[in-house]
Amino acid sequence: MTSNLNSDTTLLIGLVSISDRASGGVYQDQGIPALQDWLARTLTTPFRVETRLIADERAQIEATLVELVDQQRCHLVLTTGGTGPARRDVTPEATLAVGTKEMPGFGEQMRQISLHFVPTAILSRQTAVIRETADHAALILNLPGQPKAIAETLGGLKDAEGATLVGGIFAAVPYCIDLIGGPYMETDPAQCKAFRPKSALRPPAK
Repeated sequence: MTSNLNSDTTLLIGLVSISDRASGGVYQDQGIPALQDWLARTLTTPFRVETRLIADERAQIEATLVELVDQQRCHLVLTTGGTGPARRDVTPEATLAVGTKEMPGFGEQMRQISLHFVPTAILSRQTAVIRETADHAALILNLPGQPKAIAETLGGLKDAEGATLVGGIFAAVPYCIDLIGGPYMETDPAQCKAFRPKSALRPPAK
C-alpha cells in the first residue's frame, strides 16, 4: 500500500509532556527525558525531536499538537501525562479533537500491558489519532506519565530469557508511518522489533 503524501526525508518526532506542576516548575519533568532515552536506544533511523512542556489546558494541548504536525511537520508525536480520570486530565479529548482518524487499537494495547502490573490500568484513557493535512500526516500517541510505564507500553514485556510476553505498541508504529507517507523507520530488534508485511520490507540500510 502506498500513499500520495509527500514524505519528508528526516524523521521528526514531537515529544509533549503535559503537567501543570512540571510546566510550572514545581518539579522536574521526567516524561520527555524518558521518551528521549527510549527512542535513542530503540531507533536506528536518524531522527530529530521537537519538545514541548505544557500545562493541562485543553486549548494549549490542541494548539501544541496542531503546531507540531502542521508547522513543524512531525511524523510522530508522543504525549505523556493527562490521561487519567481527574478533572484536569484532558489530553485524550484534545488529541481526539485535532485528529482526522482515530486509532483505538493503540490505547487498547497500552491498557492490556499496564494491567499486568496494576488493576487501575482500566482508569487510563490513552488514545491515538492520525492528523492529516493536504500534504502531510502524523500519528499522535498518548502515553502514560511514569517513565517505567512509558518504556513498558512502547517496548512491551519480556521474560527472563528475553522472549516477548506482551507486545509493545511501538512495533506497529513504523508501518503506520509508512502508510501515511512518512519516512521509513527502523528499530533495534533487541529493544523493539518493528513489524511489517513482507511486501513492505526494504533491504537494511548500509
